[in-house]
Amino acid sequence: MARAPGAANEPNAPGRRSKSDEPGPGGTDQEACARERILTAAGELFAEHGFDATPTSRIAERAQVPKGLIHYYFRHKQDLLTALVDRLPEEDVESDRVAVRGDVAGSLRRLVLEFDTRLETSLLLSHLLWREADTHVALREALQTRFQTVVDQVRRVLEAALPTGRRGGDIDTAAMLFARLINYRQSVARRGEHDDELEREIGFIARALELSVGGMTKAPKPA
Repeated sequence: MARAPGAANEPNAPGRRSKSDEPGPGGTDQEACARERILTAAGELFAEHGFDATPTSRIAERAQVPKGLIHYYFRHKQDLLTALVDRLPEEDVESDRVAVRGDVAGSLRRLVLEFDTRLETSLLLSHLLWREADTHVALREALQTRFQTVVDQVRRVLEAALPTGRRGGDIDTAAMLFARLINYRQSVARRGEHDDELEREIGFIARALELSVGGMTKAPKPA
């Protein structure tokens, strides 16, 4: 979205950009760079000091921009949190990359590994956003949208892992439960210590789904 006429020198002018606006056709690389510096500074400071304890003046100082420019891009301070959701890794995974027909548990393990690998550089940001979601409705809604994408992704992997002609069972419930497990791992930003518990949960979901469709042969756990 291009700036409103006359807004170039008036960062606090009415009609400033909403929380999700990116520089449009009339925008410049400099504008995009300033917005990214603001988000980077906000993410770092929120992680270091917490959202409530971080004034926008400190964000502006670290980003090396005028304080008014923050409010030009982000009408409210909490809009920074919502915009940071877009900095989390893309959650869309090609089912064919992780799903193996007839191996539900193995397919779920590979899906978790894919998500873990993608999130490796964003663990603190993920933890921060899930922590702040309890008190910021817009952020919670943005993360809920992301969660639904994960549910859909898990469902596709489960459908691809079930043997041909063995569809059915409560795939929707299994996908919802497993997506919640993935979200939990992302929200606590810790992994290794929870891997044994995760393995038990993968086994439980896989066995329940296999029993619901009937007669599947359990694939061996990878060495």
